Amino acid sequence: MDKVENRYNALVSAKELKPDADQLKAVRALARVQADLEAVPPRGSTIWRFLRKKPDPARGLYLWGGVGRGKSMLMDLFFEAVQIRRKKRVHFHEFMLDIHARLKVEREKELGDPIPPLVESLAEEARLLCFDEMVVNNMADAAIMSRLFSGLIAAGVTVVTTSNRHPDDLYKDGLNRHLFLPFIDLIKERLDIVGLDGPIDYRRDRLGSARTWLVPNGPEATASLSETFFRLTDYPPEDRAHVPSTELDVGTSRTLHVPKALKGVAVFSFKRLCAEARGSADYLAIARRFHTVIMVGIPVLGPQNRNEAARFVTLIDALYEYRVKFLASADAIPDQLYPEGDGRFEFERTVSRLLEMQSEEYLAEGHGPR
Repeated sequence: MDKVENRYNALVSAKELKPDADQLKAVRALARVQADLEAVPPRGSTIWRFLRKKPDPARGLYLWGGVGRGKSMLMDLFFEAVQIRRKKRVHFHEFMLDIHARLKVEREKELGDPIPPLVESLAEEARLLCFDEMVVNNMADAAIMSRLFSGLIAAGVTVVTTSNRHPDDLYKDGLNRHLFLPFIDLIKERLDIVGLDGPIDYRRDRLGSARTWLVPNGPEATASLSETFFRLTDYPPEDRAHVPSTELDVGTSRTLHVPKALKGVAVFSFKRLCAEARGSADYLAIARRFHTVIMVGIPVLGPQNRNEAARFVTLIDALYEYRVKFLASADAIPDQLYPEGDGRFEFERTVSRLLEMQSEEYLAEGHGPR
């Protein structure tokens, strides 16, 4: 039977991963969750008729640590290895957007408390929920999370999540944080907490000495950025012609097509993100979802393409706010990207941010809101 620990050890043996004591500790914790999940007989099987009560859900796991320590990679290995039918893996921000949309539908029915029917439907969909990058930034999420997750766990759902923050630091200094504290208590009571905070930032290590701003646009710059993408995502050479795309939910029933998206890294053209009609909601959705954005084809900007320049400014503001790594090819260095004309003064802040985003200090920061 496929086991997450076997998968991890195979990668280490093949020298695709370096031996890491913290990662091995996390893998063994994930292996315990896998064993507990697979020990519960599938719902509807013959053995269920002989059970006096519904089996308790497998105890969950909260995997936290600094950026680039391999949390998402280990989550992928675990999710692919678990041999159960009803399982779901989703980025935490996208999950909460879906939750609020479902709550709105339930409230419109005017049948009372909307959370129990929501919990019931979610528990029908999955008995394993895996979240990437749990983070709480707003009161709307904080106010419902304790009841939502208490209900899910009571309904037999096992939660496994990654986060850059220890549970005690979630929603730190947030408005009415006392309403959120029961959720922290729930994590400590029902999930094992495992730190993954070794000395090596593998994501930064993979980036190496790769240049983050390439001039000029053209085949050479595109090939260099493509190679960096594959190095960041560990994508096998034989599959490079079939890089997955995705649809990103940006709210108000809209989605944004991401041409290449893998392991938190997204690739866009300047034309797709800045020449088309887009707004801050699109750029914030990108910033929340991806830790690295690669953009090709940035032209020299000026009054002649004022709208594109304004969207580019909004995009960089969003990426900077969430400490997203930004790699790009352009027809000029940042200082010369908007050389003259009306709007040049306002563009200075963007130039300053682009330069800071190339610094070692910025590249070493974790993904998430400032």
